[in-house]
Amino acid sequence: MDLLGGPRPDDPGRPALTVAGRPLSRPALDAWAVAIAAEIRDARAVAVHATPTLETVAAVVAGLFAGVPVVPLPPDSGPDERAHILRDSGATHLLAASEAAFPDGPDVPPLVAVDRLRPAGAPDGLRTAAAPERATGVGRTARTAAVPGTDPGSTAFILYTSGTTGPPKGVLISRAAVAAGLDALAEAWEWTRDDTLVHGLPLFHVHGLVLGVLGPLRVGSPLVHTGRPSPGAYADAARDGGTLFFGVPTVWSRIARDPGAAEALRGARLLVSGSAPLPVPVFERIAELTGHRPVERYGMTETLITVSARADGDRVPGAVGFPLPGVRTRLAGEDGEPVPADGETPGDLEIHAPTVFDGYLGRPDATAGAFTPDGWFRTGDIAVVDPDGRHRIVGRASTDLIKSGGYRIGAGEVENALLAHPGVREAAVVGVPHEDLGEQVAAFVVAEDGVGEKDLIDFVAGRLSAHKRPRAVHLVPSLPRNAMGKIVKTRLAP
Repeated sequence: MDLLGGPRPDDPGRPALTVAGRPLSRPALDAWAVAIAAEIRDARAVAVHATPTLETVAAVVAGLFAGVPVVPLPPDSGPDERAHILRDSGATHLLAASEAAFPDGPDVPPLVAVDRLRPAGAPDGLRTAAAPERATGVGRTARTAAVPGTDPGSTAFILYTSGTTGPPKGVLISRAAVAAGLDALAEAWEWTRDDTLVHGLPLFHVHGLVLGVLGPLRVGSPLVHTGRPSPGAYADAARDGGTLFFGVPTVWSRIARDPGAAEALRGARLLVSGSAPLPVPVFERIAELTGHRPVERYGMTETLITVSARADGDRVPGAVGFPLPGVRTRLAGEDGEPVPADGETPGDLEIHAPTVFDGYLGRPDATAGAFTPDGWFRTGDIAVVDPDGRHRIVGRASTDLIKSGGYRIGAGEVENALLAHPGVREAAVVGVPHEDLGEQVAAFVVAEDGVGEKDLIDFVAGRLSAHKRPRAVHLVPSLPRNAMGKIVKTRLAP
């Protein structure tokens, strides 16, 4: 399976990607990846020190060329997390730039310095249109020769979960799953080689790596990775012709507070938000300032992207759209019985799709527990589905489904109500033990000076059913977030 498509035949000298200002053509990327692939051909798996650099992209592509599972290693991972990932994955090589510093130890495999394997050539590997034979000389034939076996069912990635409920688990993602997911998104978002993708996301997650790097390589569209996802960097990329922009809610929140940067995005074709729910006020502000209603989508490490709004469809704030081609979804109640798609009743979201993972590495019991007896993946998320099939994600069953006084309350609905208050900047809602109700709704809020707890309780009670109002509001200076901007609710404390 040729997962990454081929070079752009119409302009072989055009950069296929630019990372933090460093450009690289597709033929130069292929040549670099082939050289690295020759060093790792016999590897069982390769860990990639996933910094936002050209070296990371070349290393990942090399793993795919060599038919070797790639294990993205977060560059900010602590020593315990890093040791666990390296040991658990069985990585036999560590791909990184030569200046990367790793402590010696039994869990650290030999370092392959990918920057030293880059073939000599023009600055930053760019070829000119005057030398087309050099531009295409390491195209499809060389890539195919570098791959000993590209069975669609073989493992492309071992991606590690966040480890919020124990040690991170290795998620086995096949080449076929990646291809199916990217092709479905290209169709839904009308993503073509005429686009230029812009983002500044980390390169060790599904969003930034699979969608944000492999996506443009497969489609044939150029990629501009801004290094850091700042409003100014996105605005500059838009002025330079960027058409498709990826961001997490934190990025879009910052752009919403920067009217100048937002105005520059009016020339874009599509703005996409993911990795966490986009607050409704941020959606509305972005729409007002840019003229674009953001596309929201839903996915997991174990499923890739399965539900999304479409480029040619309505985009509703707080909704993640419809199942992508080949994806089926259903809602189950606590008793396992189907939950109606009435737009009101929350249920456990279960998914059946060609993008679903092949299991947790070395954990057959965890893999078996992740699926229903009839083979549907239990996402662990709570959703509401409208009669027309539009999905809304309420939150995680473990942290965002609050059972209070016999009611099932989705934390996301209460959070959106709080965020509608003009004095609220951020909000997170959880259930805390209550001797009478079982759980009570508690909110942690970052607010402007002068906003009081009772004001917020009354505000929510005026917008939602009375049983959904917070019974406790904690005003805090900030909310804990992970690298992708998701709020880490397990770290909330009054």
